[in-house]
Amino acid sequence: MSQDCNISAQKTPKFLCFRDVSVRFGLYNKGIKRKGGVHMNILETIELKKYYGKEPNITKALDGVSLTIEKGEFVAIVGTSGSGKTTLLNMIGGLDNPTSGKVIINGKDISKFNDEQLTIFRRRNIGFVFQNYNLVPVLNVYENIVLPAELDGNHVDQHFLKDVVRLLVLEDKLNNMPSELSGGQQQRVAIARALITKPMLVLADEPTGNLDSKTSGDVLGLLKVTSEKLHQTLVMITHNSEIAQLADRIIRIEDGRILE
Repeated sequence: MSQDCNISAQKTPKFLCFRDVSVRFGLYNKGIKRKGGVHMNILETIELKKYYGKEPNITKALDGVSLTIEKGEFVAIVGTSGSGKTTLLNMIGGLDNPTSGKVIINGKDISKFNDEQLTIFRRRNIGFVFQNYNLVPVLNVYENIVLPAELDGNHVDQHFLKDVVRLLVLEDKLNNMPSELSGGQQQRVAIARALITKPMLVLADEPTGNLDSKTSGDVLGLLKVTSEKLHQTLVMITHNSEIAQLADRIIRIEDGRILE
């Protein structure tokens, strides 16, 4: 990894607002860099539906969602509470099964996978960053970060781990327990955990929902920088339109449908 990936603790940016994040990192409406102008879809949903209940009391959480996301793209899915954005993220991440339709990731229709196949695919190809961090309280920072790799029976790439830890300014926190960390530090640990298996796709569910505005700026800037440096596709859901401005593209969802 090049030296420009390294962010020392002394140089950690302090942001006053979300526009400052983009200015300091040079990310605002930056667009996507692609080699040779080739556009490759890493993710596609086709007429994705998720219904609960039966007529006449049926709830259509997703009602025919079709979208494509390109490799290396940072996409924000924006919607109000109950719009279907979390349901959509769960479908994309293989955490729930659609009523009908397809979810295709890197050419594979994961909606056809059984539970075991889904578990293995998620572990190896998708990184998750949750609003509530979801750190294991009895494991220290290092153990939380490497957990996905160890669950898959893989050797932890220590060089890559060192780069990620340095990038997220966690070098001096590896032996700390989650209860000893601030909210922003816990979310940085969650980001490191999401990246450790080198997934092709990172899904972030309201990653700044429990953080104050300054800490949110730090976390969002680091999340975007790491995804760009590691050439990963990032999909983030949020209800905050200002946060969404950091993305390359914004998709709006309401009542289970994509707004054109």
